[in-house]
Amino acid sequence: MINNTVVELSRLQFAATALYHFLFVPLTLGLSVMLATMETVYFITGRKIYRDITQFWGKLFLINFALGVATGLTMEFEFGTNWSFYSGFVGDIFGAPLAIEGLMAFFLEATFIGLMTFGWQRLSRGTHLLVTFLVGLGSNLSALWILVANGFMQDPQGAAFNPVTMRMELTSFGALIFSPDAQTKFVHTSIAGYVTAAIFVSGISAFYMLRGRHMELARRSFRMAALFGVLATAGVITLGDALGFVGGHAQPSKLAAMEAMWTTEPAPAPFNLAAWPVQSEQRNAWKLQIPYVLTPLLTHSLDTILPGVDTIEADAAKRIRSGIPAVQALRVLSAHPDDAAALAQFEQHKDDLGFGFLVQRYAAQQDVSNATDADIVRASKDAIPNVFAMFWSFRLMVACGLLMLAYFVVAVIFSLRGDIHRQRWFLKLAPWMIPIPFIACEMGWVTAEVGRQPWTVFGILPTWMSASSHSVAYMVFSLAGFVLLYSIFIVIEMFLMIKFVRKGPEPHVTGSHHPNDGPTLPRPGALGRGLVDGLSVSASASSME
Repeated sequence: MINNTVVELSRLQFAATALYHFLFVPLTLGLSVMLATMETVYFITGRKIYRDITQFWGKLFLINFALGVATGLTMEFEFGTNWSFYSGFVGDIFGAPLAIEGLMAFFLEATFIGLMTFGWQRLSRGTHLLVTFLVGLGSNLSALWILVANGFMQDPQGAAFNPVTMRMELTSFGALIFSPDAQTKFVHTSIAGYVTAAIFVSGISAFYMLRGRHMELARRSFRMAALFGVLATAGVITLGDALGFVGGHAQPSKLAAMEAMWTTEPAPAPFNLAAWPVQSEQRNAWKLQIPYVLTPLLTHSLDTILPGVDTIEADAAKRIRSGIPAVQALRVLSAHPDDAAALAQFEQHKDDLGFGFLVQRYAAQQDVSNATDADIVRASKDAIPNVFAMFWSFRLMVACGLLMLAYFVVAVIFSLRGDIHRQRWFLKLAPWMIPIPFIACEMGWVTAEVGRQPWTVFGILPTWMSASSHSVAYMVFSLAGFVLLYSIFIVIEMFLMIKFVRKGPEPHVTGSHHPNDGPTLPRPGALGRGLVDGLSVSASASSME
């Protein structure tokens, strides 16, 4: 018998470790690509100031990377310790991208980070640039394989359930990798990391300019971050729209929860700009709507009907009734694999097997044969994720995205005009923007993962079945331990970042220009030269995307 408290504590522990870990991931993804962009400018221009810029931000990248690794490794072990049934059920599929991520991407990244850090005096300029690009490639390949694994959980492609082995088995590696959800989410997540890094660099650069320190490094870094950021923010908003379009087809329950659509309305449906969802009553206590906007926004058409919670629950109830015979046949096949009648019954209802598992939680003795109509209704309501959490986490993410776009547009204008150092109000704002992309990334994670509930593998394996059989005491102890340890990691990260930011670049950077530096930054108001310099950086940033 599954203990529901253990399941909820297992979810809470994994959520806590993932949220902590995801504070480090976007900055690693973005800074690795920004470092390659910065060093590309150094390679093209030969100005040593750009080498100093790359080396300074490289130190902060190393701090973040080290702590990201420390928080990320434990997450993979949690699949075995806390989610053993899930690991056994889908290990043939889920394990493949994780193994590739470790062997190919992580080792590639870790190896070349050492060469990037210690190879400045040992490698030629071109070779070192190649190494830095490989660090960026390794970071993004890590994200790719992790999101391929997550994409399978969101939209299981390239696999089928084998009633003989009682496990999911891989049928198409290509379908697994090129799942629309996985590929769209990979690009969206990676570019979100670029936005995070751009705001991080611009915020610290603004801090230096406010205090009149390291002015040349700060102004050049700010300009590169602004150009990089405005392109990345536009990209992440565009890819967010694509991800919503893909996800809406794969997970209509997630879409209904994101928009607090309790009833199916004729197209074009109105958009709830703000609302207060009450899930127990399946209504919004209050709402602020914009007519006719939701349908074209989500479906890019005017006549597509979007299913509301009422329709999704009714469909779930039908699938639960169809899934019950599949679970019954599976129980017979576990004892008699050659039973032809049971196999035929399973084949007829196998597409709804997961929904049969969904009601098993509520049936007497967890035997679906005992499931009542009340059990089926209760399970069908479980098919809808937490609407309040989904509705507001999504809107907070979108609000952060629009705020960052406005910030970068203004930053680019000031920077290319050459008078950013005079805009003290904006320089004071910039450091306060640093938390915004982290909030957006965390809210994006909440939207994606809470929206998948009640499934570990959407439509196939419910979360309640996936957890290991631990005691409540063990889960409480391990949860407290992880939260304490990861909180210490966050404190260490902030301490080291603040220490090195206050210290600033190496002393030789703040002095006179190096012999290879060439011209200084444009004088305030020298817009023409600023545009030429800025566009060269913009081209480099664009090529990285």
